[in-house]
Amino acid sequence: MQELKSICVFCGSNFGSRPEYGATAESLGKLLVQHGIRLVYGGGKVGLMGKIADAVLKAGGQVTGIIPQALVLKEIAHEGLTELRVVDSMHERKALMADLADGFIAMPGGFGTLDEFCEILTWAQLGIHHKPCGVLNVNGYFDHFLKLLDHAVSELFLQPPHRAMVISDSDPEILLGQMMEYEAPLTGKWIDRTET
Repeated sequence: MQELKSICVFCGSNFGSRPEYGATAESLGKLLVQHGIRLVYGGGKVGLMGKIADAVLKAGGQVTGIIPQALVLKEIAHEGLTELRVVDSMHERKALMADLADGFIAMPGGFGTLDEFCEILTWAQLGIHHKPCGVLNVNGYFDHFLKLLDHAVSELFLQPPHRAMVISDSDPEILLGQMMEYEAPLTGKWIDRTET
């Protein structure tokens, strides 16, 4: 059983085309507070990023935002957070997110969301961490991504135990429950993060 005191959520700095994206971000935010889980995220106040942060704060929860100096103006840093850390680079942002979170959830987003989630998945595959990685598949947004992972398995680029590391559901509560029950695959640690 995983003890999840904090979860990092990767999500878009836009709202997307469907109201369900924002509504689910709000639901996930409230759910984190109900479970006493701190939100760690990219530090912006716009799009789904702002939506989930505001939902957690409104429900009385704790939020740590991490944003590179170069994006403070572009992503419009959220000044009302419990804690806002401004870092020098995207690499520093991702490393700090990884250190502060006990688990990771990808919500709908673009390149940045996919980059962050795939990097944290790669670290899990390499044994750098053993934390649960979930996809909140709102309105089937990640269907094609999940099919790509299945295709990678069938084409022998991805091992089934590593494919199984990606937990997914469309319901935030079910996804969180699966993450709490997650057990990392028994693979030897390939490398240490200091070697990357």
